[in-house]
Amino acid sequence: MPLKSLLRAFGSKSVPTPAGPRTRIAVIGAGRMGGYHAAHLAKIPQADLVAICDTDTALSASLARKLRTRSMPEAAELLGHVDAVVIATPTASHFALGRLFLDAGVSCLIEKPLTSSIEDAEALIQLAEAKKAVLQVGHVERFNPAVMEAAGFIERPRFIEVNRLGPYDPRVAGIGVVMDLMIHDLDIVLFLVGEPVVRLEAFGARVLSAHEDIAKVRLHFANGCIADLSASRISLQKYRRIRIFQSDSYLSLDYAAPQLKVYRKKSAIVKSLSDIQIVTPKLAKGDPLAMELSHFLACIREKKTPLVSGRHGRDALALARDVLQQLKVQA
Repeated sequence: MPLKSLLRAFGSKSVPTPAGPRTRIAVIGAGRMGGYHAAHLAKIPQADLVAICDTDTALSASLARKLRTRSMPEAAELLGHVDAVVIATPTASHFALGRLFLDAGVSCLIEKPLTSSIEDAEALIQLAEAKKAVLQVGHVERFNPAVMEAAGFIERPRFIEVNRLGPYDPRVAGIGVVMDLMIHDLDIVLFLVGEPVVRLEAFGARVLSAHEDIAKVRLHFANGCIADLSASRISLQKYRRIRIFQSDSYLSLDYAAPQLKVYRKKSAIVKSLSDIQIVTPKLAKGDPLAMELSHFLACIREKKTPLVSGRHGRDALALARDVLQQLKVQA
């Protein structure tokens, strides 16, 4: 679907949450991301947060008490009590949990990466379709107000530059920076360009862990667009920006602020800065994670395909795996 048509379908200013029966939902995984999901769901009127599930019963019980809901140690105990689940556990468990709930017709929002393998991702996609359940993937940057607004200005990008830098977190030392951070931007550029990648180059280095802690990737798309992506988890400060260059305009997007500036030519020939129009669109207010969750609930109620479907999650995973396969790492 073209970007502008997509924005008309989903709304660039906000994600609608119409009134109706509450959706019974549980969060599986009481760690950092699971805690964020649960805290937001507890505030969304359309959600009935029935339980938090984690094998670490002390962790899930503590979070459940704070949010005034139940704690369960085993995910299978939720069957029959929920319409939907958020799966925020380590990636290795995504497939088994997703299959358990989708097979029962329970809709799933699964944190990124969708699964560990393309085959498992495809299996979940097919199962969700067979059971008519919603499968959404947690690429939360798609719901960043600056990204959603920028999509409306996209007209055949020629060159894209992305930088995502941040401090090291030992909790994710088990994976490299490509699957930890860059996968967000791989999904974003696939979304913005709307064309397949035909060639890529990737370089990186290990600094603080046994995996790549910094990576630089160049993607060549079928339509000639080139995207340069940098991801690092050895920076002292967070820096998350994307710049998009087109034939008549340049977009500068700050994920963190969030902020968007659009620079457009007023005429075919630019003789001075006065020939450039600078637009700073007013962005929708709202937390991207809250918007992601509200969108998930709306898709369940309205039987719609999510903005970030299982197929999008599979495509981002496939590209991330291609990057890792091509990655030349300096030890």
